[in-house]
Amino acid sequence: MRTLTFNFHNEQEEKVLLAFLDSLKYDYRRVDEPEDFRLSEEEVKGLLQTKRDFVEGRTTARPWEDIKRDLRRA
Repeated sequence: MRTLTFNFHNEQEEKVLLAFLDSLKYDYRRVDEPEDFRLSEEEVKGLLQTKRDFVEGRTTARPWEDIKRDLRRA
């Protein structure tokens, strides 16, 4: 099984693609992302920098329990 993600620019594009998939009797699942789940450009840059730091050995992984404890304090 393979997953494809489509980013529609308008409702018409979505309608056309879904009609095409329906005409071929393809099974598909629509997943809508809530607006509050989208990351800002600044958040994406921060996450990518954290990943680079980890890969380059400038930081280490932390146990999940420590992370949860820190989140409860915030």
